[in-house]
Amino acid sequence: MNLETFLHHLHFDTEKCAPPDWQVDWEDAPLPYKLYRGLQEYSLSGDVPLTLEGKEAHAQPALEELGHFLWYVYGITQYAQTAFMEDTGEKADVSYAQLLRRFVPSGGALYPNELYVYIKLEDVPTGIYHYDVAHHRLLLLREGNYDSYLSRSLGNSYDLSDCFCTVFVSTVFWKNFYKYNNFSYRLQGLDAGVIIGQALEAANQMGFSSRVCYQFLDRSINHLLGLTEQDESVYAMIPLSIHSSIHYVDKDHNGGEMVSDTQLSKEVPSLSHETYNRSKSVIDYPLLRKMNEASMLETTSSFFKRRNDNRVKPSLGMEAIMLPFTEQLTYDFASVCRERRSPNFDFMIGKISQMQLSTLLKETFSTSYQNDLDDTHENAENRVSLYGSFYNVEGIPNGAYAYDERAHALRGITKGDFREYLQYGLTMPTVNLFQVPLVLHIVGDRDHQKKELGYRGYRIQQMETGILLQRLLLVTSALGMGGHPLLGFDANQCDELYRTHSKQKTSLIQIPTGPYHPRAWLKGSLHS
Repeated sequence: MNLETFLHHLHFDTEKCAPPDWQVDWEDAPLPYKLYRGLQEYSLSGDVPLTLEGKEAHAQPALEELGHFLWYVYGITQYAQTAFMEDTGEKADVSYAQLLRRFVPSGGALYPNELYVYIKLEDVPTGIYHYDVAHHRLLLLREGNYDSYLSRSLGNSYDLSDCFCTVFVSTVFWKNFYKYNNFSYRLQGLDAGVIIGQALEAANQMGFSSRVCYQFLDRSINHLLGLTEQDESVYAMIPLSIHSSIHYVDKDHNGGEMVSDTQLSKEVPSLSHETYNRSKSVIDYPLLRKMNEASMLETTSSFFKRRNDNRVKPSLGMEAIMLPFTEQLTYDFASVCRERRSPNFDFMIGKISQMQLSTLLKETFSTSYQNDLDDTHENAENRVSLYGSFYNVEGIPNGAYAYDERAHALRGITKGDFREYLQYGLTMPTVNLFQVPLVLHIVGDRDHQKKELGYRGYRIQQMETGILLQRLLLVTSALGMGGHPLLGFDANQCDELYRTHSKQKTSLIQIPTGPYHPRAWLKGSLHS
């Protein structure tokens, strides 16, 4: 299968992403976290604060604070057990599912991503570490100062000497391929995106500035971390600083030195560490490897920068419903993380006020982020947008709408109750959409930015979708509602509803949103 066909199947023919006889070997499932053996360890404090309110950082953080940051981003935060009733005819059998949850959502709760950190703090040796979520500790992979190495891997566009930490978000391909087969590639990018979104929120709450880097010399970074690219690869880097911003250097005015991955990787020796994932048999995933290889950047001359030409974005050209003004939403980040839910059949239909809807939409887009795709020192405009099918919203006729973030208005597309239409579009009906007032869709370019960024554009689009998704879920939680991210829906059907096909746009993820009943489950928080 060629890569163009593969990407098409990921969005429009998802049933073709796995063999028809595909069966999941649950008994040989990998662990949801990576384990290293025999490395020097540095324990992180389990006494994490149970409240996080925005503050400004005035001094380099201690290791304890970095540990709090990592725990809120990707630590194991909750143990949950849910009971399932199975009617076998003679009697009802009860089965139980146990899950170790984190604050971010993940497809099937499989968490295919890992976090690594390059740390320059007084409490530990300067170097590269793996965040061991199973034990909430850091494991030293490689000691030394790698400011120059990392800066060159980023095309010399950023001065990392002032950054106390750089976070690496990687993907371990087998961790969810074992269940979802080739469809796991779509999930891996989205899951990386919600981690990035959570990291941006946590950094903001702790007073750290951040910038997301999507473009780097993949093999050089994987080599530095000691990763085998056939098994695992870094998707994004996030430098952190206590200063107001990460210093950006326009490489068009700094000499434009070209660096290759082969040249850079020779500067540090190879690493070989022992790891454990529990699976006795790992099935090959050639399409994932092929896509990962096609997405790699081998020289910094391949980096892309979108120039800001100050053009006004074209109007959506539809009748507008202006949304009411709302005050900025304030909430305790830690509390919102703990209360976030992904309801299934727990949704209950209820009246949504215009103020709730206005706050939800405005706050979702209220914080953009600095990244390496836009030629600007400031926050850039979003490359993904939000559409929705609304039912029982105060003062808003039932129908399909596009959200115009610049005007803070809804652009009407077509009126009607589309709950049944969307329900029958679910490939796995795990949510009763008749009980959901808001069915939201994040929409992006149909070509997945391939023209500008090649096949790397696909995973970047998925990550940017995940960033917006996580912001939406946090705001939803702050408003006392729940949101359930879904990929098991008919994208062609939604594109027809929103009339986006002619605009070369497509629905990337579906998020039913609304009030819900408490779920019957046993759960407990995991912190000191």
